[in-house]
Amino acid sequence: MTRTKKTAVRARSSQLAVLGALGLAAVTLAATPAFAKGNVDISAQRTTHVGETYRVTGHGDDDAAPFLRVCIEDRNSGGTWQQISCGSVVTAGTEAQNITQIKAAHTGIVEYRAVVYGLTTPTDRHPVRERTSDTAAVSVR
Repeated sequence: MTRTKKTAVRARSSQLAVLGALGLAAVTLAATPAFAKGNVDISAQRTTHVGETYRVTGHGDDDAAPFLRVCIEDRNSGGTWQQISCGSVVTAGTEAQNITQIKAAHTGIVEYRAVVYGLTTPTDRHPVRERTSDTAAVSVR
C-alpha cells in the first residue's frame, strides 16, 4: 500500500469515528427525559399551647401543569395524612400558596406537609399530585 492510500484510509477512519460519536451523542440527548422544574415548602411555628391559634403556610410552583393549587395536610402521631385546606387555583408561572390558621385542640405533635396539585383547567375535578414538601412538626403543650 502506498503512503497516500494509508493516509486516506486513516483520514476516512477518523471521520467515521467522529460521525459515530456525534450520532451517539444525538441519540443520548434525544432519549434523556425532560424533568419538570418546581418546588414546594411549608412553614409552621415549632411549639404552641392548647387553645392558641397558629399559622401554617405552604407555597410552591411547578411547570408541568397549566394550573396549580397548594393544599395543606396534617397527621397526628404517625396516622394517615388528611387534607385540611387548599389555596386558590393559579396559572403556571405564578407561585401558589395556602395560609391556614389552626387552633390547637389537644396536646401532642402534629405534622404538616404541603402538596402541589397540577390541574388542566381551573375547575379540573381530577388534579394530579406534582410535588410534596417535607414535614413541619408543631409540638402542642
